[in-house]
Amino acid sequence: MDGVASELCVKSIAEYLYEQENKSLLRFLTCGSVDDGKSTLIGRLLYDTKLIFEDQIAALERDSKKHGTVGGDIDFALLVDGLEAEREQGITIDVAYRFFATDRRKFIVADTPGHEEYTRNMATGASTSDLAIVLVDARQGVLRQTRRHSYIASLLGIRHIVLAVNKIDLVGYDQTVFDRIVGDFHGFAGDLGFVTIHPIPLSARYGDNVTCHSGTTPWYQGPHLLEYLEGVSLEEAHLDKPFRFPVQYVSRPNLDFRGFAGQIAAGSVRVGDEVVVAKSGQSTKVKKIVTVNGTPGHASEGEAVTLLLEDQIDVSRGDMLVASDDRPIVAEQFQAHVIWFASSPMIPGRSYIIRTETDSADVTVTALKYEVDINTFAHLAAKTLAMNGIAVCNLSTRAPLVFDSYADNRVTGNFILIDRMTNTTVGAGMIDFPLRRANNIHLHAIQVNQEARASLKEQKPIVIWFTGLSGSGKSTIADHLEKLLHARGRHTYLLDGDNVRHGLNRDLGFTDEDRVENIRRVAEVAKLMADAGLIVLVSSISPFKSERTLARELMGTGGFIEVFVDTSFEECARRDPKGLYKKAMRGDLTNFTGVSSPYEVPESPDVHLRTEHTTAAALAAELAEHIELRSMR
Repeated sequence: MDGVASELCVKSIAEYLYEQENKSLLRFLTCGSVDDGKSTLIGRLLYDTKLIFEDQIAALERDSKKHGTVGGDIDFALLVDGLEAEREQGITIDVAYRFFATDRRKFIVADTPGHEEYTRNMATGASTSDLAIVLVDARQGVLRQTRRHSYIASLLGIRHIVLAVNKIDLVGYDQTVFDRIVGDFHGFAGDLGFVTIHPIPLSARYGDNVTCHSGTTPWYQGPHLLEYLEGVSLEEAHLDKPFRFPVQYVSRPNLDFRGFAGQIAAGSVRVGDEVVVAKSGQSTKVKKIVTVNGTPGHASEGEAVTLLLEDQIDVSRGDMLVASDDRPIVAEQFQAHVIWFASSPMIPGRSYIIRTETDSADVTVTALKYEVDINTFAHLAAKTLAMNGIAVCNLSTRAPLVFDSYADNRVTGNFILIDRMTNTTVGAGMIDFPLRRANNIHLHAIQVNQEARASLKEQKPIVIWFTGLSGSGKSTIADHLEKLLHARGRHTYLLDGDNVRHGLNRDLGFTDEDRVENIRRVAEVAKLMADAGLIVLVSSISPFKSERTLARELMGTGGFIEVFVDTSFEECARRDPKGLYKKAMRGDLTNFTGVSSPYEVPESPDVHLRTEHTTAAALAAELAEHIELRSMR
């Protein structure tokens, strides 16, 4: 029996450890205005769940006599207000994190300050939370800071709110007061995008409706706070999101091991999956996944791993490995919601440093579009943004950044702004979407005449214009063709549509008007390069006939070859090399050619390439012979 009992004991311990390890985790914060009882509530939770040791209780009793604000009672706020300045002033200054667990769930709670000057700390706590407990003093009702914190919680992606109407004992447990506050909160928070708002009347000081139901509020029939926190259903981690892996460290313990360490920010990865370096576009496959527990074949969001790649491509700290078929945005301008922390105002045009999950670059606020009024959420015109202000801004960086919109990914869609002189954090932001409207600076030298340059190169300048749908193979064929011509001693240059939009045409969007201007500029540059004696290859969707005609007319007779890369819409959507069709067809990408914007098929192109039954290399070889005949002198 002793052996059986021992075996059962070992089994029960193993089962217990397994259960503990596999409990769900809820990260939440307490927020709201000053003196609404945030720290007291957390202290009460810890005390009532028996998670405070006897020596801690004894110390708490001593501290309550010295620093307490509740007479002779235990001041539970002192459990989390650990800074001397916090105890002296009776306020929360820094973010305090506490861990506790019940039989049903594990919790990490962030106690955040209520004072406006510490708004940055509230934003810090909210940035990793799944749920927010918004406390309201029953005597004060909904205040300005209640609105501010609720709005920031919404901006930072929190979708579940507990409206904790605290100090209900100080209004005689009056249901009318509770109902009025709930109505006021719903009145302004209804448009903030919260999935759930659950109101609970409670007294953090006396424990009413905190960890057990209170007989003082018989009119409240809902769950007590801990019961609700244990049972609230949150959205599961979206493992179907595209893979994002910011590289934090290159591990090279010996010559035979080169791994890339970091935490998976979104999605999942398997051995054999194709991944891409977001900025360079270099692709490879995952050879091995290494963790502290071994070499699993699969890893997902939140896991810390080291990835070994099949090819020795250029990857370093600060790069991001991503899904090959659904890449993040790489851009130099974007719109974002910005929360300003500094006492000196944010001034458009002033240079700051931006830091994202992987990147750091110089940045300028090119436009302060509007400030958000915290009381009414109205959009106000503003020239600067004061401390604790929230605004929608356009930003431009000196170097391209890799990011997703914050709505799609909280890790890769956020950033902080740093003062260049003091190196202090002055703001934080959530990226909305990229822009194509920044000022363009593109210098080019004046060249000698076309005839003289062409004579030195012993070739006839010509512009080869590839047009077709996204994913049709234009860039691939053009790249193959340029390699062939270069190998034969020809002087060439390839103007790729995507590359040009990151430089010369980065201020343009994808409306019909911007598309017209985009092709006009590309055609003008192609003409300058042809005047320099080059064979110019242009790969651009160029959807409108009128702009393709304009390009032909600029080059003059015999100086232009229109190549229609003919690939069906269905085949382009199947290939979807950049994941754009997927986004466009689910409505995430507007003005996309072939889906929500038209493509005018060339009626009589100079060369008609059908790609679906042959290779890009074969088509390029055929085209090279045609070009050679026309470009030889």
